[in-house]
Amino acid sequence: MRNRTLSKIITRVFVFISIGSGLPITSVMANADRVTGKTFATRSEVIAQHGMVATSQPLASQIGLEVLKKGGNAIDAAIAANAALGLMEPTGNGIGGDLYAIVWHAKSQKLYGLNASGRSPKLLSLKQLKSDINALDRDTIPPYGMLPISVPGTVDGWFELHNKFGQMPMKSLLKPAIDYANKGFPVSELIAHYWNLSVPRLSPQAGSFKTTFTINGKAPRKGQVFKNPELANTLSMIAEQGRDAFYQGDIAKSIDTFMKANGGYLRYEDFASHTSTWVEPLSTNYRGYDVFELPPNGQGIAALQMLNILELYDLPAMGFLTPETLHVMTEAKKLVFEDRAKFYADPDFVDIPLKGLISKQYAIERNKLIGEKAAKRVDAGNPAMYQGDTIYLSTADSEGNMVSLIQSNYRGMGSGVVVPGLGFVFQDRGQLFSLDENHANVYAPNKRPFHTIIPAFVMKDNKPFMSFGLMGGAMQPQGHVQIITNIVDFGMNLQEAGDATRWQHYGSTEPTQLNGDQLTSRGELVIESDIPYQTIRALMNKGHKIGFDRGGYGGYQAIMWDDKEKVYYGASESRKDGQAVGY
Repeated sequence: MRNRTLSKIITRVFVFISIGSGLPITSVMANADRVTGKTFATRSEVIAQHGMVATSQPLASQIGLEVLKKGGNAIDAAIAANAALGLMEPTGNGIGGDLYAIVWHAKSQKLYGLNASGRSPKLLSLKQLKSDINALDRDTIPPYGMLPISVPGTVDGWFELHNKFGQMPMKSLLKPAIDYANKGFPVSELIAHYWNLSVPRLSPQAGSFKTTFTINGKAPRKGQVFKNPELANTLSMIAEQGRDAFYQGDIAKSIDTFMKANGGYLRYEDFASHTSTWVEPLSTNYRGYDVFELPPNGQGIAALQMLNILELYDLPAMGFLTPETLHVMTEAKKLVFEDRAKFYADPDFVDIPLKGLISKQYAIERNKLIGEKAAKRVDAGNPAMYQGDTIYLSTADSEGNMVSLIQSNYRGMGSGVVVPGLGFVFQDRGQLFSLDENHANVYAPNKRPFHTIIPAFVMKDNKPFMSFGLMGGAMQPQGHVQIITNIVDFGMNLQEAGDATRWQHYGSTEPTQLNGDQLTSRGELVIESDIPYQTIRALMNKGHKIGFDRGGYGGYQAIMWDDKEKVYYGASESRKDGQAVGY
């Protein structure tokens, strides 16, 4: 018996060899044995009848749940949780960033989409931007400092959501974040890790980053209590005076003064004229499930395009994470990301062939380019032929409302620029503009840059089925596709779909690159560490370059509605600090 037990343990140790990657041989223990469900799942789903909140930080989840218990709805809970996350997870979001949301409104039986992303400074021309970049001895927009900063859209997004759907007073929704900012909260493990990485590279930027976001000059450790009284004051002004405090009041005036004194280009007028946009979510049907994403300037429709191609394959028969499945999924991604690089941009500045891009016929034509070997080069298609660093959270309430919300500073803690006294970092989303004058995503004043953050929603038989998201730059549409196929094709439950092994393909043409700069080297398929070597070898034989990554596979939260039993299922994956809670 002892020998059999030892043999079982040994078989659960996986050895991976990366040929030519320079990585050492590594042994990794599998997850603990589970009596039910898939063995790789880290926990069971959370199941509750009245409401559910899933966020990437447990204290924020608890705040959202308390809002629901006090009579607030899913929209209220989402705002309160997001405000808390801006304090507790500044490595991914905050009121210096942008926001997108999809809302299922039970009373009107309709999906609503909100684009609360900000625009570039009106004062900064493309010519001046290029001149400033040259002065920095660069040829691309820098990730830090003044040049990548655009107007933060989050606060306006909160008030748009609240004005349309909210029930509780905004003062009540912001109070938990204000209290935690004043009294402090213990920093969680993964957030502490990324915070520590940000401090040395962002501390030199203009303003008060170091005094605002460090304790005695260092990033807070795991479990160390952190306070941000300046953010508490800013949130208190917003709670008392409304969104105009941020966009037309003292906050906007302080930003204007600081930018003028430190070489920035944002001005009071940029804030005063800012607006969010309500948009129609776009969808495709994937094997009977209607998957919804928001239109550009975000990248959500890339997931729809990939699903349209993958629907042409019998993925269940091909198998989960087999060489055949990974090959077609990677090749589909490569095709779609060339379209993403060419066509996705601010629709106020360019006509985007949306109908063609997400049409089934276009997917059929693009699929013809997928062969047995990894494509070394792929080009964008012609969809006009067929015309005719981030947080994610989800909430749901007893009335049936559901919210899918994503919010970000872009690169971790953003630009590093902090206006003294305000307590938040400005995003660096403007780094995602192209400098090519012939590119759809070329920089222009008062323009929204290409965006990576995308919320998702799924309907089944005209009823809400799932609100979900997966944070992490270009991983997001790839991750959305993996979640959908895990559930629809491979029969996983909500928690298993997020805990399952992931992959990500790097190296596709980016929306920031010059026209003519395209994928020419197959890129690199990076995989998590428990994919068997036999699979790796088979992918190499198909021409794929295989690599490994640490922490690049995103972070997932989701809520699913069981219309038969009238219960919610919640999930929050193990790659983040998060938690799903319900009652």
